Amino acid sequence: MSIAENRRARFEYHIEERFEAGLVLEGWEVKAIRAGQVQLTDGYVMIKNGELFLIGCRINPLGSASTHVSPIADRTKKLLIKKDEIRRLVGKTEQKGFTLVPLNLHYKGSHVKVDVALAKGKDKADKRDTIKDREGKREVERAMKERAK
Repeated sequence: MSIAENRRARFEYHIEERFEAGLVLEGWEVKAIRAGQVQLTDGYVMIKNGELFLIGCRINPLGSASTHVSPIADRTKKLLIKKDEIRRLVGKTEQKGFTLVPLNLHYKGSHVKVDVALAKGKDKADKRDTIKDREGKREVERAMKERAK
C-alpha cells in the first residue's frame, strides 16, 4: 500500500534502476506517516561514509503524538540497504549525470519502506516530449469517452 509518491521524479528524471530500502524512523515519525503527514517531493538520497541517507523528506509531526519530544520535520533519515547494493550504487552515481531519488513510500508488512531509483536527469526537450505524450493520451481518452456516449 502506497503512502506517498514522488510524481515529480518521473517527470524530472529517466529511471534506470529501482531499489527497495528500509527507513530508520522515530516513533512520532511512524505515527505521522500513518496519518499521511509525509511529503517526498523535495527529497533526495545522499551517500556518506558508505551509508545511504534520505534528505529533504518532510514528515510533519502530529500535535498529539509528539508531546514529550521536540520533533524535527526535515530530519535526515538513514536508509537500510545491503552493502553490496550500496557499493554498486556508489559506482553508478560517480558516473556523470546519475543521482539517487526516492520514488515512493509504502508499507511492506508492518514496516515502512522507500523505493529509491538510480536516475539520470532529463533535459528540456525530453520534458517537453513527456508533456506532449501526456496531453496526447488525454485527448485520446476524451475522444473515446465522447464516442462511447
